[in-house]
Amino acid sequence: MQAHIQSPSGNLNKSLEFYLKLNFEQVESEDKIFVTDGKVLIEINDQPFARAGIKVYREEWDTTVAQLKTITHIRKTDEGYLLSDPSNVWIYLVEGTAPITFAQAEKSYATLGAYAGVSLETVDIAKSIKIWSELGFRHENGAVEQGWVEYKNEGGFGISFMNPESCPHLFFNPSLTYFNSGQNIPVIAKIKEAGIPITQEITHFNKEGIVDNVILRDPGGFGFFIFND
Repeated sequence: MQAHIQSPSGNLNKSLEFYLKLNFEQVESEDKIFVTDGKVLIEINDQPFARAGIKVYREEWDTTVAQLKTITHIRKTDEGYLLSDPSNVWIYLVEGTAPITFAQAEKSYATLGAYAGVSLETVDIAKSIKIWSELGFRHENGAVEQGWVEYKNEGGFGISFMNPESCPHLFFNPSLTYFNSGQNIPVIAKIKEAGIPITQEITHFNKEGIVDNVILRDPGGFGFFIFND
C-alpha cells in the first residue's frame, strides 16, 4: 500500500523551483508532477480543489471505509474517498494503482538532511491513531501518555502525532520533519544559500540563543521542520 504527500500549488514553476533548489529530484510521470528526496514522495498538484494532505492507494477501500464510517465522516470522490483526522489534515483514499512505484532510498539526499516523517498536531491523539490504524499504520515509537507517538505503514511511510501545545513554535498541519543530530547549523546555512525563505528561526532549544532549528513552507503552504535533534 503506497502513500505519498500532496502539496497544493498556485504556480507549478514556483513550487517545483522550491524543491529543486533544495536538491529534491523530479520523478517522471505521465500526467502528474512528483519530487522526492529519496525518502518521501511529494505530488505537486495545481488543481483548484487540491489541498495539503496525504494520498493512500489501494485497489478497493470498501471494507476499510465501512469501519472508518463508525469513527468519522467519509466523503465519496471520483477517485475514491476523502476524510480527515482530528488534525484536520485531508486523507485521500484513492482506489487503484499509484501513478508511479516508489521505494524509499537508504537515506535522504536533499539539502534538508535526515528525513523523519510527517508531523501532525492533533486535538485527539487516540482518535487519530484509530483512524490511521484502520489505514494499515502500526505503532513504531512513543506513547500517547508522552504526548507524542509515531506510526508507520508497511511501506515505511511514518506519521508522528503530537498533542496541542507540545511544540513551542509555529506548527503547520501537515509538516515534514527532518532531524539532523546536532548538525543542523550547516544545513540551515545551505538552505539560506539556496535562497529559500525561512518562515521561523527558533532559538528556544538552544541555551546560547543560537538559531539551530528552522521552519520552512513551500509555495503551497506545506510545512517543513528542520531540527537539530
